[in-house]
Amino acid sequence: MAAKTKTKAVEAEANELKKRVGDNLERLRKQRGYSLERLATLSGVSRAMLGQIEAGDSAPTIALLWKIARGLDVRFADLLGDEQPHDAYILPNDESKILRSSDGGFESRALFPFDRQRQAEFYELRLRGGHEEKADAHAEGTYENIVVQAGRLRLTIGDAEPLELRTGDAVYFRADVPHKYANPGTRDTVMYLVMTYAEPRL
Repeated sequence: MAAKTKTKAVEAEANELKKRVGDNLERLRKQRGYSLERLATLSGVSRAMLGQIEAGDSAPTIALLWKIARGLDVRFADLLGDEQPHDAYILPNDESKILRSSDGGFESRALFPFDRQRQAEFYELRLRGGHEEKADAHAEGTYENIVVQAGRLRLTIGDAEPLELRTGDAVYFRADVPHKYANPGTRDTVMYLVMTYAEPRL
């Protein structure tokens, strides 16, 4: 019974997140005066998929959300946020909003409240052993600061030679070029990422 209750709670959370993303996508798109076709051109995500996301019929992957955010020129969090500001937040682990890659090899957990007043975002990232995750270029002037908490990370920034990081290592880099996270080890890599923007996203 407990397992069924937990499953239902997870499904409810997933459905709530799909609806929120859909509502935010539609609102941000219309604020900019973009048609679905225009946003499809800017983001590289098909019109049909954008329509499904707006309707809450499809759960977008992390990669798709990054593309859409870049097409709209907004922060990743703007697509997830519910815009309910408070003075202080507790973010319970069991209520975390987690996004996963389609194959489950990459996982991103937001460690910040979702609002539209920040120039920085904080994430916990998990990368399965042997997995590789590609990230599109973020908005101009975006930087990432990563600390490897456990495991190993092979980071490729643009066309540069890969950087090899181990537990305790940190790296700060300009993320407005395509980049790639890879785990060359066999155990999961856990990282903490702070993303900063050049200016507040509108």
